[in-house]
Amino acid sequence: MDDLEELARRVGKALAMRKFSLTTAESCTGGGVGQAITAIPGSSRWYDRGFITYSNLAKEELLGVSAITLAAFGAVSEETALEMAKGALDRGNADISLAVTGIAGPGGATPGKPLGMVCFAWVCRDGPAQVVTHYFDGDRATVRYSSVVAALEGIMGILRVD
Repeated sequence: MDDLEELARRVGKALAMRKFSLTTAESCTGGGVGQAITAIPGSSRWYDRGFITYSNLAKEELLGVSAITLAAFGAVSEETALEMAKGALDRGNADISLAVTGIAGPGGATPGKPLGMVCFAWVCRDGPAQVVTHYFDGDRATVRYSSVVAALEGIMGILRVD
């Protein structure tokens, strides 16, 4: 069993113990978080749904991300990640949502937004939101893998599980 599978299993166990479910909103990971989660048998008990919103239009239509937010801060921003997570939570039946949006490369970098910049948000239905930006080194596959790991580790942090 690899590290990602073990992490997804731990996330599932932590969610199931609390009788919580999770919804995901993904951009640069293209469903990688959802794939890691659904690779675990029994994940239907704690995984509600996933939104893959790669384009800005998809972020707006499926998650309700504001066009104003996208214009002011860009798709890769903590503000957009937070609106993605809130939108996923509003449109699902879960207790917790996570969102990930970033620049996996090889193109897409802009001044102030380098390759490997990934923004995350986690929102609890009855609790505070958390938002963070990570800067990952490596090629596209490495950035995407690192983002999936960070997204799942963030859930563990929200649930305060080691």
